[in-house]
Amino acid sequence: MTLFGGLEPEVGKPVPLSRLLRVIVTVKASPTPSEKSGETVCVAGLELDGWRKRWVRLYPINFRHLEQDLTFRKYDIVEMQAKPAASDPRVESWIPNMQTMTVVDHLKPWKPRRAHLDDVVEGSMCALNRQNQHGSTGQSLALVKPARVYRFELTDHPGWTADQKRKIDQYTNQLDLLAPDTDKSPLEPPRFHGHYHWKCHEPSCTGHRQSLIDWEFTALQRRHRLDSAEVARAALHRRFYDEMFSRGRDVAFYVGNQAKRHHVFHVLGLYYPA
Repeated sequence: MTLFGGLEPEVGKPVPLSRLLRVIVTVKASPTPSEKSGETVCVAGLELDGWRKRWVRLYPINFRHLEQDLTFRKYDIVEMQAKPAASDPRVESWIPNMQTMTVVDHLKPWKPRRAHLDDVVEGSMCALNRQNQHGSTGQSLALVKPARVYRFELTDHPGWTADQKRKIDQYTNQLDLLAPDTDKSPLEPPRFHGHYHWKCHEPSCTGHRQSLIDWEFTALQRRHRLDSAEVARAALHRRFYDEMFSRGRDVAFYVGNQAKRHHVFHVLGLYYPA
């Protein structure tokens, strides 16, 4: 990787007009309950706009639609009409029109991917945190290379909150009225939370603890749902720590912040070229 390029943050929210986006899909976040859209996922990626690259967040996208249709994969290049999310002050946030989405290419590991992504890697998570301490105009998506990752922590998930359960019930009731033949089984919470403990390349960094909300992390848990907790934990640790951080891997974290708590960043996924 080239340390460290990064992207210049844009200033101000774009004019809310729909336009065609051409995006390398780099992240599918774990599904969360939504009373309006069902079980939604956040998809993020790198927009290719001529010579310029910039991060975009595509939300909401219906989880079950993706599960059933397998519309696109990570590292697909997709095109779709989208408009800026007027209710979200983060400049990277767009509302996609999934009816217009087409897959135009797929980037195989790892050389074609590195050609687009290596020059946007950043070195300081601390700097991103500072940008977002006092408002919503800071950069909300990035690809950050850790200086050291010293722990992958797995803890039991407590289940959905009361508010999340309410959203699930409300959406299910809507389906009963509007789409009685649709699958109405409630979204199950994952069994485990995952957190990375790491330091970035800022000399004064005291360390970061960030939750992993990658779709693949949740999907692997679902594949081990009938196994014991010990077996499931071992599989998660092996995949998301031992394998991804094995010798020869040039690892970086895709990170993104929360809409309501801009200073709180999660690990959305991992970039681990060999």
